Amino acid sequence: MKKDEQVFGIHAVRQVFENDISRVIEIWIQDNNKINDLLQQATQHDIVVHTVAKKTLDKLTNNGRHQNIVIRCKPISTKKTLEEIISKLTVPPFLLVLDEIQDPHNLGACLRTAEASGVHAVIVPENRACKLTATVRMVATGAAENIPLIQVTNLVRSLNWLKNQGIWLVGTDENGQEDIFETNLNGPLALVLGSEGNGLRRLTKETCDMTVRIPMLGKVKSLNVSVATGVCLYEAVRQRIKIK
Repeated sequence: MKKDEQVFGIHAVRQVFENDISRVIEIWIQDNNKINDLLQQATQHDIVVHTVAKKTLDKLTNNGRHQNIVIRCKPISTKKTLEEIISKLTVPPFLLVLDEIQDPHNLGACLRTAEASGVHAVIVPENRACKLTATVRMVATGAAENIPLIQVTNLVRSLNWLKNQGIWLVGTDENGQEDIFETNLNGPLALVLGSEGNGLRRLTKETCDMTVRIPMLGKVKSLNVSVATGVCLYEAVRQRIKIK
């Protein structure tokens, strides 16, 4: 049986309320006029509300940025599979693959950018990678409730399956074959980015159809993975909007 989920941060909580308030079981708050509308909705749906001190919220969230509200809610009952998502698309797939991202703040930021840029799903390995934690949800500011995060047991096998569906796999690497701004990113596409320290694993990189690099004009040799994700996704968006 799936465990209840904890969500904190005003934007993340608000998104749960907007998507499916019936999931919410109880709420912990510190007095805050910014969430009066949420409390009114909670009262209308007979949701239990606990008014507590800030230190209680700090303890519940392990000192996370809770913004004075924490909720306990039921997990989403049905999660879509990658196959279901791809099969129902009526436009070329636009996917983001993250290879062993460890930092919840990076994952949350990547989810936020992916949702904003119209990505259909984010794919991550099940092992040695950050899970969809309350901190990830908070950093994603509601995006985690709207974009599917698909955990796969074997990333290379899943990448090969995507290739068989006609999806072009473009990995990022500091020694990439092409400059990303000179690469065609139209059509069925999965952008593949690596972990914070090591980048793409060897097998992941070898499975990609090609690799691209982000030009670095200063002395710094690499970007934070969430920043690199934003650069890559929005270059793809720029190109894909242009051809509509």
